[in-house]
Amino acid sequence: MSSIVKIFYIIFYQPLFNLLILLTNYLPGHSFGLAIIILTLIVRVILYPFQEKAIKSQIALQKIQPKIKEIQEKYKHDQEKQAKELMEIYKKEKFNPFSGFLLLLVQFPVLIALYRLFSRGLDPENFTYLYSFVQKPETINTIFFNIDLTKPSILLAVLVGISQYLQAKWMSVRSPSKDKQQKYQQLMNYFFSAFIVVILLKWPSAVALYLLVSGLFAILQQEIVKRRIKK
Repeated sequence: MSSIVKIFYIIFYQPLFNLLILLTNYLPGHSFGLAIIILTLIVRVILYPFQEKAIKSQIALQKIQPKIKEIQEKYKHDQEKQAKELMEIYKKEKFNPFSGFLLLLVQFPVLIALYRLFSRGLDPENFTYLYSFVQKPETINTIFFNIDLTKPSILLAVLVGISQYLQAKWMSVRSPSKDKQQKYQQLMNYFFSAFIVVILLKWPSAVALYLLVSGLFAILQQEIVKRRIKK
């Protein structure tokens, strides 16, 4: 194991794994599903400020999108002038085009750790990551609403696909007239949602449960931020 991977496991994976096991130990019936939901909500609350900034950035992009398209059309044969005019718009509207990428970069290690946690967290070798004060559970109930979280679930996969589509649709850039770009964006939303469903049909449904809870939380957060901006 390389030093970078070791650092990743120590900083991100190990604390999340131990918190998941602690939750499983103390929750009624040692419910693995309920532990996943609570852990997901804890992580989403911690990442709330970063995600809020990303949502505000996306809303700001929607606001200046007509101006951006106008500049792109006007200077489509002069890339240097186009870039200069776009930077002026970004500066005037206080919009950072790289903010979304930077925020994703901050969240990415946590998201990777959560995926590995829910897809392989119950493998026997993973219990070597337990802290000394965390007891290994004697029993773990992986059945959640008649769904075995160690196996794929068609129902959870479809629900995740729907939530991901709604999340992408509500945050997509809208324009008065449905141009080619908007139609392409809508098509990509359909494709990405369907792609997630297909992938989840091969993964443990624990991953799907995490993505579903995370997606529903994101939709709720989007609505809160939008209403706050309107007020």
